[in-house]
Amino acid sequence: MRPEQQDAVKRFAFAQLRYPGGDWDTHPSGPALFIREIERMTSIEVEPERREITLTDPELFSYPFLYVSGRRDFTPFTQAEIERLRTWIEAGGTLVADDAAGTPGYGFDAAFRRELARAMPMAHLERLPADHTIFKAFFLVRTVAGARVVSPFLEGLTIQGRTAVIYSPNDLLGAFARDPLGRWVDPCAPGGERQRRLAFHLGVNIVMYALCGDYKQDRIHTPFLRQRI
Repeated sequence: MRPEQQDAVKRFAFAQLRYPGGDWDTHPSGPALFIREIERMTSIEVEPERREITLTDPELFSYPFLYVSGRRDFTPFTQAEIERLRTWIEAGGTLVADDAAGTPGYGFDAAFRRELARAMPMAHLERLPADHTIFKAFFLVRTVAGARVVSPFLEGLTIQGRTAVIYSPNDLLGAFARDPLGRWVDPCAPGGERQRRLAFHLGVNIVMYALCGDYKQDRIHTPFLRQRI
């Protein structure tokens, strides 16, 4: 492992999936701003820039967190890519998907569900309950938010107690993006700036869950501590 790969393991890296067709980079400024907020709000050490990753990238397995987004339909993954995605998820990776269009049943939403069903045919996205660890991993989050609120809940695909895929239909990263003059690119509707703040809190919680899993389900965190003794 090269020194830069070892450093990436020690620090949180916002890895984003680059895929053919569609529009994988819907909010180019969003990741850097979100990374800075993670660093500001928490004690997590972070990589300052996002990492663009493909499913065939030899460094895919160096990144346990992978974000994928878009508005439109995209080219179906090859069988080799599907198998790598399945292996990466089963090996402990956390995939966070974000529909930037907010159009259930069309565009990115339909394409992502199609490809996930190919990769994980025996598991399905299901509504995450209000008491899921994601909603209390760092902030106590009672309202799901993004640049818009298409759905009042997140969906997830859970494997042996671990939610390995987290799906937001609410354009989460859209709430973080600014233009070159520092202005917000998108308004947050219908809740305005309070909704934007909640989106940041939810984003931080998702990252904390990806890093720490379900350790907060136990009030005194005993299982989490035992794993590290």
